[in-house]
Amino acid sequence: MSTLRVQNQQINFYEEGRRDRQLVLLIHGWSSSAYAMSPLMKLLSQRYWCVAVDLPGYGNSPRLKSQVSIDKYADLLAEFVETLYDGSVILVGHSMGGMISITLSERHPALVNKLILISPTVTGKLSVYVNTIVSPITKLEQFSSTRLLSRFIERISSSITDRIMRPASFAQRTGITMEDYNRLKEDARRPDQGVVRAECFAAMQNNNLSGRLKDILTPALVIWGAEDNTVPLRDAGVIADEWPKADLRIMPKAGHWPQFERQEDTRRLIANFLGLQFTQGNRYLPVTDDELQKVQDIAKFLTNSDIGNGLTEADRVLLAERLEQTTWKKGEVIAEIREAGTELFLIQDGTVEVWYDPERPGEAEGEFRKMATLRPGQISGELALFDEGLRSARLVAGRAGAKVLVLKRETTLSIIENHPDLGSKLLWNMGRAMAHRVRFVQWQFRRASNKKADIGVTRPSLTSYRGKFTQQKAP
Repeated sequence: MSTLRVQNQQINFYEEGRRDRQLVLLIHGWSSSAYAMSPLMKLLSQRYWCVAVDLPGYGNSPRLKSQVSIDKYADLLAEFVETLYDGSVILVGHSMGGMISITLSERHPALVNKLILISPTVTGKLSVYVNTIVSPITKLEQFSSTRLLSRFIERISSSITDRIMRPASFAQRTGITMEDYNRLKEDARRPDQGVVRAECFAAMQNNNLSGRLKDILTPALVIWGAEDNTVPLRDAGVIADEWPKADLRIMPKAGHWPQFERQEDTRRLIANFLGLQFTQGNRYLPVTDDELQKVQDIAKFLTNSDIGNGLTEADRVLLAERLEQTTWKKGEVIAEIREAGTELFLIQDGTVEVWYDPERPGEAEGEFRKMATLRPGQISGELALFDEGLRSARLVAGRAGAKVLVLKRETTLSIIENHPDLGSKLLWNMGRAMAHRVRFVQWQFRRASNKKADIGVTRPSLTSYRGKFTQQKAP
């Protein structure tokens, strides 16, 4: 655990990953602590510097000296980030931490690069159960005269509370372990945090984000448990209506804690959003500096490629992370004619020659002729990517060899499913590049046909063409 003092306020935090990487700030929710974000740390730390905070008044961080508000938390964390780091950050917020993350992005947009929100509080209107059962006890805790009474009630009704709280917070078929459940329960019942719990409950109610989401331009992933009975799904409806660019995912068999109840699925969604390598069972491979630089170089190259038109910087980085880079020596066959394939090839450096028999297109036998030379930025193989058919030409590395970026079919389908905006742009760009190539081939055939027709025929001079043109256009 580390400590940082900001605005004369001590903030405790836990970190994983290298400090020279982009910062990911993880913000827990109401009546919780940094432990609430622990299932995500290993995944994120493979590429980022991860910092999970104990909000003031929770975990091991002392309370604010003034009454809590969501704006105060957001501004304090903005200064925390500026003190700790010198760039824009990725925010990961759960529950009230999601509301704080949205508010921070709203108040300090230049500071936030991406948002990942898990069951975020949006309107501040929590479930009927929370408002009728939990809220009265929470309000009792803020007064010293009734605090002992509320603790007494909680102690004598512990088993009853467990039977009521589990279905309120978790899905019926939840995957949370007893170890994690008991740890979260300990955080929720810490006796020294009654005042901050009451203040935060009121702060959420006073920070309705409805009507404000439409102005947030930060790319966002929002994950919600289908059986969330703490922050109800009606808040997800607000996001769907007012923030259509946010990638909203509803997760079955999860309540208010998807990161514990459906750990693998939650991590997979986050990995897809950030372009991280995902493996089952917490086997995460750190990314080297060279690999990060390669992604940046590919993303920059994509700007002027056949498939990069209209992509944002974030789109290009996400796509670059999914392209496989291969290198071929002069004359090596990259793809064989009549070979089954599902990959698209994007030439990054050097050239790629396209060979086939124009008399018997798509057949391996016969005399091959070089029909085209593909240069950096151009694509080939899109037909096989789409229909998994046999390749209609042989692709060979040119005189100086070739560096080729490979986009696989399953990767393309994953992009379309998990990033529909990027997927539609990508398909549009492929279609446009294909249309341009078809038009060029048609032009080549017309030229060849015209040349054959002109054999043995005396062609008029350029001067006579000009004269004829002029005569036709003369008034």
